[in-house]
Amino acid sequence: MKRSAEQIRHLARSIRGEIFADRRNLHQIPEVGTDLPKTSAYIKSRLDEMGIPWRDCGGPLPKQLAADYKEAGFLRMERETGVTALIGQGSPCILLRADMDALPIREENDLSCRADGEWSHMCGHDGHMAMLLGAARILKSMEPELKGSVKLMFQPGEETGAGARMMIRDGVLKEPRVDAAFAMHLQPTAETGTVGFSSGVNSASLDSFILKIHGKGGHSSQPQLCVDPILVMNQVYQALNLLASRETDPAAMVTLTCGVAKGGTAVNIIPSEAELHIGMRTLDVDACTHMSRRIPEIIDHYVKAWGAEYSLVHFHTPCTFSDDALCRRLLPCIQEIAGADRVRAVPPMTATEDFGYVTEQVPGMFLFLGAGKPGNPPLHSPRMVLDEEALPLGAALYAGAAAGWLEETAQEASPA
Repeated sequence: MKRSAEQIRHLARSIRGEIFADRRNLHQIPEVGTDLPKTSAYIKSRLDEMGIPWRDCGGPLPKQLAADYKEAGFLRMERETGVTALIGQGSPCILLRADMDALPIREENDLSCRADGEWSHMCGHDGHMAMLLGAARILKSMEPELKGSVKLMFQPGEETGAGARMMIRDGVLKEPRVDAAFAMHLQPTAETGTVGFSSGVNSASLDSFILKIHGKGGHSSQPQLCVDPILVMNQVYQALNLLASRETDPAAMVTLTCGVAKGGTAVNIIPSEAELHIGMRTLDVDACTHMSRRIPEIIDHYVKAWGAEYSLVHFHTPCTFSDDALCRRLLPCIQEIAGADRVRAVPPMTATEDFGYVTEQVPGMFLFLGAGKPGNPPLHSPRMVLDEEALPLGAALYAGAAAGWLEETAQEASPA
């Protein structure tokens, strides 16, 4: 028997307290990077309570990748502690994803569940996990009627752009093979209960370049005996900031920011090293490909022109795509659960979301769920607060989208 949208909403409301408790418990154990032992243990214990089989997904990062992340200054990137679980059986299979990692930000809110320490869930991932655990509870109760399987993806490392890629490498999209994927992100600056979606490109790609320039230090009174890495850094900085305005289509959204520029210890010393961190975002795949080729070329020419040496680490996170056909299929379910007047198309976000690694492999859809109101502190603010009343709706959206997609896919596959 197919459950109605109202029945799924009712199931979500009936576990409202459980969803809130999960969110508050997870809020107090924030962890950053890809190694989240406490968070993963909590998720697995809750799945055990529901009788849902799970497996670890991740393991040690490749040595070179771990070394590159360490060089770039990322925290806790030696191993990945992702979790995947399965409800139902066989094909077709839809994946539901929630990210788990926190941010290196000290929370400034006065909440009973406030996180103490230097890390906090100021991007709402605690809410995402609570919603997906709520959806797991709902889907488990519906398991005998599911027309296939639902795979749960609890993913670390979203803020680093590495977590989804590592879980895919460890087989999260296989056994059973995933045919479609769905994810959401809470928005504290949007009215609670509103739903936004973008068909096509949904979020910007992000390319990070960590440049370390190795010169020859010495006394500032004898610059001819030195190779000044700060001078080289300045030349590179200026050259890169001209690229987007002269080599990409003005219609393509391209931003380039040098967020870290450092070197030197005293006014009368030419240092031996300087460092520049460059971030490039775009919603245009061709612009991304071009800039990702040209940035290393510019760096190489300018550094060598001044007689310096360098090391360069490049990390790429792709755009997230919401598949148009999947959007058309899921939107009726989403509108029934959230209310048609609460669902609207929105422009793609210029921030980055590593769900893009999943949507490179399978058709996916990504939603923004309002959990606050305009004017609230935004994501990544130390004062960001979520309206928990959005969480049961999020659980219903996860469960309803998955169950509805399985039902429709099974009907299409049935002989006429």
